[in-house]
Amino acid sequence: MLILAIDTALDACAAGVLDTDAAKMIAQESLGMKRGHAEALMPLIARVIKEAGIGFASLDRIAVTTGPGSFTGLRVGLSAARGIALAADKPVVGLTTLTAYAAPVVGRNAEQPVISAIDARHGQVYFQVVSGNGSSLMRPRVGPIEEAVGASRFGALYLVGNAAKILSDRWPADAPSPFRVEALPAPDIAWVAWLGAAVNPDTAPARPYYLRAPDAKPPKDRLQNPPQPTAS
Repeated sequence: MLILAIDTALDACAAGVLDTDAAKMIAQESLGMKRGHAEALMPLIARVIKEAGIGFASLDRIAVTTGPGSFTGLRVGLSAARGIALAADKPVVGLTTLTAYAAPVVGRNAEQPVISAIDARHGQVYFQVVSGNGSSLMRPRVGPIEEAVGASRFGALYLVGNAAKILSDRWPADAPSPFRVEALPAPDIAWVAWLGAAVNPDTAPARPYYLRAPDAKPPKDRLQNPPQPTAS
């Protein structure tokens, strides 16, 4: 299969093409950025497709990160993935950023549980904990940093994600030290692609995975007194 992977959920704008038959990425590009994903993504995808030497019609599937992450950023990636899938008549699948962070670690250090964590701001993090073989120990959630570091009860964890150092700095002194701390600004786009190849399109929808409501909300008076249509 040829998989186009897209990630704009966090502090990168990334895309890549995986050839599962060759077992390698045949093109990929990642730009570190906190803003500007909307302007950067489509030109970046065009460059990746050109480098891969294929057309959109040659793709078998599109994979995209669904969050949690930046509300604006992840919608940029989802919109692009859905648009390409619709135009090329291909299936599109969604993968969470927490899973994409954990995937390259699981199995590589089979004895160590893995906590993937993303900065949710306001003293909170998005996080999940899995065992070394990938089975769930704590389901994805958003909570205070103190709740996340409570995962230290599982032993010497492998910390990964853009909030890995935040957790490491607050790790209990009487708990086993983290096995490793890997503070990455965004998941590896190659693993987004491999996960996209592995999942079932029927059970991995490409829709936002927020875990909490957006910070930005309409003014209260707008909700109570919505604008009325004017007569023409």
